[in-house]
Amino acid sequence: MAHLPRRTHSILLILSFQICFSTIFAVFGSVFQLEFSEELLLKPLPDRKVLAHFHFETTAPPLSTSHGRRHHHLFPKAIAQLYCLDSNAKPPGLELWAVFDVPKDQVDASWKNLTHTLSGLFCASINFLESSTTYSAHEWGFHPSSGGLRYGTLPREAVCTENLTPWLKLLPCRDKAGLSALLDRPSIYRGFYHSQRLRLTSSESHSSGVESGIVLEQALTVVLQPNSHKTSKTFLSETKLQPSWSLSSIFGRKVTGRCVLAKSSNVYLQLERGLVTELENLQKDNAITGPDHVGSGGLKDNPGFELSVRPDKEFKEANILHRKSSSVLYEYSIERYSAFEPFDLGLTWKFPVVWLCPRAPLHSSRFLMGSGNQRGTIAISFISTDLEEGFLGANIGEDSCKLQANIFQVVPWYIKVYYHTLRVFVDGQPQAIANVVEKMHVSPSEDKVLPGVMELVLKFPCAMKSAALTLEFDKGFLHIDEYPPDANQGFDIPSAVIIFPKFQTSM
Repeated sequence: MAHLPRRTHSILLILSFQICFSTIFAVFGSVFQLEFSEELLLKPLPDRKVLAHFHFETTAPPLSTSHGRRHHHLFPKAIAQLYCLDSNAKPPGLELWAVFDVPKDQVDASWKNLTHTLSGLFCASINFLESSTTYSAHEWGFHPSSGGLRYGTLPREAVCTENLTPWLKLLPCRDKAGLSALLDRPSIYRGFYHSQRLRLTSSESHSSGVESGIVLEQALTVVLQPNSHKTSKTFLSETKLQPSWSLSSIFGRKVTGRCVLAKSSNVYLQLERGLVTELENLQKDNAITGPDHVGSGGLKDNPGFELSVRPDKEFKEANILHRKSSSVLYEYSIERYSAFEPFDLGLTWKFPVVWLCPRAPLHSSRFLMGSGNQRGTIAISFISTDLEEGFLGANIGEDSCKLQANIFQVVPWYIKVYYHTLRVFVDGQPQAIANVVEKMHVSPSEDKVLPGVMELVLKFPCAMKSAALTLEFDKGFLHIDEYPPDANQGFDIPSAVIIFPKFQTSM
């Protein structure tokens, strides 16, 4: 029986193909330099956890200006070699992320070359992303990259330190200095969520259309639970105090300075809109003030929390859709810190604060119906989160208000989905397909050759409470050598991708 993929136990690969041309052209007035920057965003979450998002960016001049000579003290050589995969090409002059009119055999060859190279680079089984399993192109959901985009998932692949170590080796200072030194393996992998990303792009000058350089972005997002033994005090309202935390308490390390090769090194603390609203209300209701001036604009002398380090700058969200409070961002520069004076940002809560984080308009989940190991039904359910904001000027009380949801689903070739059995329910009542499905693109699976692909553009009433889609399927017979390891636990189907293109929210 097919199963949903386990949370955080999958590898996702989205790649756009690249063509390297041998055309020679001149670059005039190019000021694109070799640079590296590092950033860390920290954000307390309402469920008593902390989100940490590391972002590293390395930029390099275009390969056409180096005349084949390039130093790799900053930009990783392994990634520079991926910049052009055509061994017959001369010094490359242009990189394209969208490829048009390329024969299918060339596309498959490029994909196979990419997956095998990345598999050895990141110690992952990316080479198993073959055309017969889990990759396809989006048509509507990810413009303007549609057509040249390849999407694949490995739902059974566990993300572990074997993937993080080669990822860190691409950084100039690795994990020896700078913000990356916080990435202690036990601290990272005991978290509730872990995601790492690598993105290689080529930028262009809008005025002349001349290539200005290549950009390598590396991002790591983790959600950690601070130790709450010392902050388990319960108030009269039976609300527990949020756990206080610091960098040293959640990562086990302090920041002893920036990476010496980094042009900029900053740490940010974000207080989202719902939290700011509660803190401002607490400030109005409570006359307690303290000597710690952590900022201005509503949070100055706030009795709800205390910061161990005074921020260098404060930013307030502008041009938001909401009429209420906006989110606040504190900036800390790591320039002046060293091993003798390490940076250890800490947040101490003084009173219990309860808030809600920004949410999507619908909460979606996927599950299986039926019994047995041969037939069944895939169901995707939507539950309204009762949001009244973010609908781009529409009045959710009106019958004409529609919420668009785009669904992209890939199933392995051995899952035979009967797309004509699609049924749609809104608030428990069956609906005509034409009333909800605005567009539909289906590519049936082909045995051992292609997976099945389904894309839907749905329009739900904004005032609905729940909706569901169902599709019947059969599971095909596999050869003995086609079964995955430990097949007794079942077969994993890649997660569906659901986006709300007409909905906007604010942090």
